[in-house]
Amino acid sequence: MKNLRPFHLAIPVDDITEARNFYGTKLGFLEGRSGSEWVDYNFFGHQLVCHLAQLNKSGANKVDGKEVPIPHFGIVLEWSQFEEFEEQLRAVKIKFIIEPYVRFKGLPGEQKTMFFKDPFGNALEFKSFKDDTNLFAS
Repeated sequence: MKNLRPFHLAIPVDDITEARNFYGTKLGFLEGRSGSEWVDYNFFGHQLVCHLAQLNKSGANKVDGKEVPIPHFGIVLEWSQFEEFEEQLRAVKIKFIIEPYVRFKGLPGEQKTMFFKDPFGNALEFKSFKDDTNLFAS
């Protein structure tokens, strides 16, 4: 596999000021470039862009007995980084859809995961694998 490059993800928001408060202030992501209808964030070395747009509807799928929101996005963090970020989220009273927990314990895909929504209804998942070589294990 070639060296992985940063991904770019654009998501809809209906209020740029509220996006800045959530992603910049609460989550602590550094702001990059911006315009009157969009703002870039450093999302753990990746480019996340919040664009003013109409918000869409979503659904859910059952995974490990939990209702996982669809669509969702996120990133795979290191184990200790996940724990630090979880503490940061709890400190700013993020309301979790799925509280942080260990999924698939003792199996090849063992991972910590947590889900929450931004103020615009976009679902985020952050996860961490006990062993990163199991990222795509079946």
